Amino acid sequence: MCKKILVVRYRYIGDTILSVPFLRNLRYNYPNAQIDVLVSSGSGEIIEDCPYVDNFIFFDITRHCRYEKKNKKSFWSYVFSLKKEKYDKVYILKRSLTSALLCFYMGAKERIGYDTENRGFLLTKKVKYDADKHESLCFLDVLKSDGLEVKDYYLENWISEENSNKIKAIFEENKIKKDIKKAVVSVTATNQGKCWDVENYAEIIEYLSNEKRVQVIFIGAPIDKEVYDNLKYSQDLKIAPLNLCGKVNLKDSLALLKEVDFILGNDSGTLHMASSVNTKVIGLYGPMPFEKWKALGNGNIYIKANLPCMPCSLRGKCKDDYACMKAITINQVKQAVDKMLIQ
Repeated sequence: MCKKILVVRYRYIGDTILSVPFLRNLRYNYPNAQIDVLVSSGSGEIIEDCPYVDNFIFFDITRHCRYEKKNKKSFWSYVFSLKKEKYDKVYILKRSLTSALLCFYMGAKERIGYDTENRGFLLTKKVKYDADKHESLCFLDVLKSDGLEVKDYYLENWISEENSNKIKAIFEENKIKKDIKKAVVSVTATNQGKCWDVENYAEIIEYLSNEKRVQVIFIGAPIDKEVYDNLKYSQDLKIAPLNLCGKVNLKDSLALLKEVDFILGNDSGTLHMASSVNTKVIGLYGPMPFEKWKALGNGNIYIKANLPCMPCSLRGKCKDDYACMKAITINQVKQAVDKMLIQ
């Protein structure tokens, strides 16, 4: 019987959220084990209140992070510190060679993960990775391959009273009425290849504000604030957007997403954040495999082109200047907004 288990799933916000069904089902199978999770600083906080985890270990060996980071350390410092924990079993949900090397050097007895990047020799149990399956289901394949039962598949997340009260206070301070429709519009993404043109977004924000009387809200890292401040509108807005970039952290943003009617935005972790608190999504999808990365949930609206080059998974520079994102029309998005507002 395993007494200590480590789950390795560091890096992006979306991947971290999609690991929650895995963690819940792991806890079903090991109710009395110590379950720790290795997550990235700047994204792991998004599930920090998860009741299925005993300890979060924040892993940071790079400088590539949009959000506030904890102390950066070397790869070997993590090897030595994790080695002292004497984990019985490690589930490696990352597909990289680096993550497998980390778990090999730390000396875990069982190392279970995907047979990718020629790293199979570092694992005690190799799992086939299905590139056509939704990522959350791929995570659960790791449990199934280890002979464990998977009872359910749904997303969930947790919002503290402190974060919820902070958002309520922000709404009151900015005189946002309780009965007005509210929408987060997410213009940015980590990879620019997944972004719809900001000029198009500006027109949609005008539509939401002036014709639909929707309170638009922006959230993101401090570096995103300037993007939203510089949006060019062709007319005055009757309801001014509220730019909270850099003013709310990830957990505050999660609480805010719970309070709005829907989110409209690019394929990004923010859409998965919304899905995890059952907020509806209008998602604009382009180069990434749609069935693998779409935001889960009922009532969502997905908009994407159908080009022969899709999906390319952003491998290399696009020769067609991301025609998949440019093919999404303003009229398509307006129609999606209309549909969402009457649901």
